[in-house]
Amino acid sequence: MPPKSFYKYKSGAMKLKKKKAENELIKSQAGAIFSYFSKQSTTSNVDANVDGDGVNLDGDVDVDVNLDGDVDVDVNLDGDNVEANVDVNIDEDDGANMDEDDDVNLDGDNVEANTGPNIDIFDPRMWDGLNPNMINVLVEKGPKRDLTIKKGPRDKFGRRFSSTMYTRTLENKASCDRDWLVYSKELDKIFCFCCKLFKDGISKGCLDDEGYADWKNASARLKEHEVSLEHMKNMKQWYEMRKRLNVDATIDQVAYAQYKKEKEYWKQVIFRIISLIKYLAKHGIAFRGTKEKLNEKSNGNFMGLVETFGEYDPIIKEHIRRVKHDDLRVHYLGHNIQNELILLLADEVRLEIIKNIKQAKYYSIILDCTPDVSHQEQMTLIVRYVNVNSNPIKVEESFLGFLIVNDTTGKGLFDVTLEELERLGLDVDDMRGQGYDNGSNMKGKHQGVQSRFSKINPRAFYTPCGCHSLNLTLCDMANTCTKCKTFFGIIQRIYTIFANSTKRWQILKDNVKGLTLKSLSTTRWESRVESVKAIRFQVADIREALLQVGENDDDPLIQSAADSLANTELGDFSFLVSIVIWYEILAKVNIVSKKLQSKDMILDVAIKEVNKLIIFFKEFRETGLANSIKEAKEIAIKIGVDPLFPQRRQIRRKKQFDESSSEPEVILSAEENFKVNYFLVLVDQAIVSLEARFEQYKEYEKIFGFLFPKKLRELEETKLKSRCYFLQDALKYGENSDIDADELFLELKLFETFLPRHITSPFDALAHLQHDNFFPNALIAYRIMLTVPVTVASAERSFSKLKLLKSYLRSTMTQERLNGLAILSIEDDILENVDYEVLVEKFATKNAKRASRFV
Repeated sequence: MPPKSFYKYKSGAMKLKKKKAENELIKSQAGAIFSYFSKQSTTSNVDANVDGDGVNLDGDVDVDVNLDGDVDVDVNLDGDNVEANVDVNIDEDDGANMDEDDDVNLDGDNVEANTGPNIDIFDPRMWDGLNPNMINVLVEKGPKRDLTIKKGPRDKFGRRFSSTMYTRTLENKASCDRDWLVYSKELDKIFCFCCKLFKDGISKGCLDDEGYADWKNASARLKEHEVSLEHMKNMKQWYEMRKRLNVDATIDQVAYAQYKKEKEYWKQVIFRIISLIKYLAKHGIAFRGTKEKLNEKSNGNFMGLVETFGEYDPIIKEHIRRVKHDDLRVHYLGHNIQNELILLLADEVRLEIIKNIKQAKYYSIILDCTPDVSHQEQMTLIVRYVNVNSNPIKVEESFLGFLIVNDTTGKGLFDVTLEELERLGLDVDDMRGQGYDNGSNMKGKHQGVQSRFSKINPRAFYTPCGCHSLNLTLCDMANTCTKCKTFFGIIQRIYTIFANSTKRWQILKDNVKGLTLKSLSTTRWESRVESVKAIRFQVADIREALLQVGENDDDPLIQSAADSLANTELGDFSFLVSIVIWYEILAKVNIVSKKLQSKDMILDVAIKEVNKLIIFFKEFRETGLANSIKEAKEIAIKIGVDPLFPQRRQIRRKKQFDESSSEPEVILSAEENFKVNYFLVLVDQAIVSLEARFEQYKEYEKIFGFLFPKKLRELEETKLKSRCYFLQDALKYGENSDIDADELFLELKLFETFLPRHITSPFDALAHLQHDNFFPNALIAYRIMLTVPVTVASAERSFSKLKLLKSYLRSTMTQERLNGLAILSIEDDILENVDYEVLVEKFATKNAKRASRFV
């Protein structure tokens, strides 16, 4: 075979081999000379004015750097004005070009882009793709360690990472910190910070490339690495570069100074944009109008607030100036950046809630459904838990989002809820309560949501909503007899006759100066008492208004209806007695309903309130009618009505052939007839309904009642022990139980002696247990008891936000934006405590010179 020099031209293989060797040589030399520049960057143009006091240079500065591409820095200084243009062009092989999916469309003030998530520059997985500015920040701040990680997960040989690796022990037993060593929890590997950041050419070890995870030989490998020449050279380069950055003495000091100024500018802009988004989201105000451009009509509340800020705030004023003069390719004012920041803030709030729930361990779910304005069935998810981080300890009912449900059967609602709980990382085995309304798909014993959850977790106690139960009790009372139905029909007719005409409503306003008439509603808990109250205390004025309508209205049907209401219904003494009775009942029920609607309502208070209500009806059955007749007489005299029950004609029943004619027929007086066939029927129905609908409360009182401080002091030891075993069985599933009955008995027996006499609330008892921290079983028992929900009032309150956010003008809002705005509005107290300083710092670091990739 002839020698290589024989051939006139080199073969293709020889050319490829030569080119490969040249490329490797270039790459190996590039890092040593230009360590301040990264191979991955984008093309950026920055124009800025810098005060002359900051930089004192005269003339022009041109810096050209070839690093598998071109880096041009042109600095023109004229007096106090400094203009810096930085152009970085990297070859396609370096991966700096934007992906095809990263589209940027510029049209006036509208900018749209599709972007990925923010880069965490402190994550070792990202150190191969940082731009020069990110490297500078990383060098200045150094690597970050998670000091909470003492031990890593074990490998297949049972070995693992230990935080003792961060320390090097010298021969004289002295120790020094390996500040260059970083452990990645995600990869379960260790890295050398300086060698991975400044590696020269081909990697020579796992510590500076993909990471090291051979824990058997880790100590020897670390000792070998830290004394290597390459490591020491990279350490020196790291320290020198950090020193130069601290004194602004790097080769690109002018460009880096400009970068830092631009970064601070964007940081301030983002802070203000977040403040505007917080304000609009907290108050449920619409963001956008028909346009999204500055200084145009109908550009929405967000743009309007930006313009208002621009009149007083110098940062926003400068930002608006840049936008107007097309100095920016992107301004962060479009709807895409709004959605991004809304979701970002909502995720921070949701993560804080999830963290509190996991610290509490035990939780309950509260569900309720309603259709929105776009005819989609929305189910709200509320989680109730004991917030052990708050001082004092309190029960929280936190909103986690709205869920679209297409199948409203028990199975459909169960599947959607279970999937969402898994997505949020909440363990169903830790669920200790369920709170729903009284719908059959929710409370059904066989196919309802509560039965399906109970099958997979019997310790998830179901409680029907107390307020719904009270409302259903009133419905039972209203439908118990014909007179009750007629009574509320009259109440609605009085409202309707005035509400259907502006002229008649004006007559009402001229005569009634106090309470306004209200319409009845079968679902709104307070509608009945408000409707009855307006008539109860203003009968004379409303009767006068009806008489005027009967005289002046042009419609004969309205005249007839008004005269009938004024003379027949309001002129009937039995109706006046009925309105007094119903107001007394409704007012008392409404007080209990208001108390049950509070977020921190607990089981023992709810049981006491319901028992008080039952006692009220039993007492009202004995004395209520006489007092009501007395008050009705005062009203009747005031409006000129005879204060006597109308005597109806006695209808004698024809006797059958086998009945004795000598048997006396019982004939009741008008007042007795009213009492027997109306009043007693009404009150007895209330007592029966309350006892039946709140029967579940009695069951829970048997389980948890002995934990109430007052009862705990009264129980004998034998009964206390039996109740502890009963609670253990209730909290047991399979072989697992939340408490140990014997230990709980001993703890409660000792705790009762320490408990001050003035403490009667389980909240205060739990606070003592949490403070002492040596009653673990008692602490668990109290937390589970307080976790059981009483009502779904929080779910009802969330629906008011749903109707405010997704209105007919914003019916096409996406579900993600709806949930983001809802959680920011409902959980605004958590939003105020969210620290987004780090969030904005990362955002500004990444986007100070790469803003064209974002909206």
